Amino acid sequence: MKLKSFKPTRLELELLEPLWALGTASIREIQESLPEKDRPEYTTVQTIIYRLEEKGAVERIKKIGNAHIFRPLVTRQGAVAGLVEDFLSLFAGSHQPLVTHLVESGRISSAELKQLQKLVKPSKSK
Repeated sequence: MKLKSFKPTRLELELLEPLWALGTASIREIQESLPEKDRPEYTTVQTIIYRLEEKGAVERIKKIGNAHIFRPLVTRQGAVAGLVEDFLSLFAGSHQPLVTHLVESGRISSAELKQLQKLVKPSKSK
C-alpha cells in the first residue's frame, strides 16, 4: 500500500525511526529505543502507533504473547518527501526561499551544494 502524501507529526516521525532501523518492533521496543530523557509513556507510544496504523503508515504483522509486532509501510524518504512538499506549498511551491535560507544561514555547505548540482544536471538532459 502506498500512502499519498503522508505527512507525519514530529512524534510520529520520532516513533517511526526505530521501526525503520529495526524493520519490525513491538510498542515496548519502540518506546525503549527512544532517549530516556525525553521518552514518552508507553500508552502515548501505543496511541501514536495505533494512529499510524489507522493512517496506513504501519501494520501489525504478528502477535507474540500479548505484544503486537509492527512494521513500517512508509519509507523515511516518503515521509520526508511529504513534509517537504507540504512546506514548499507555503511558498507557492518555490524552493528558492528554502535554498536561499539554507545558504545564507550556513546550514548547507558548499560540498552539499555541489552534491545537489550533481542531482540537478542529469534531470536537465532528459
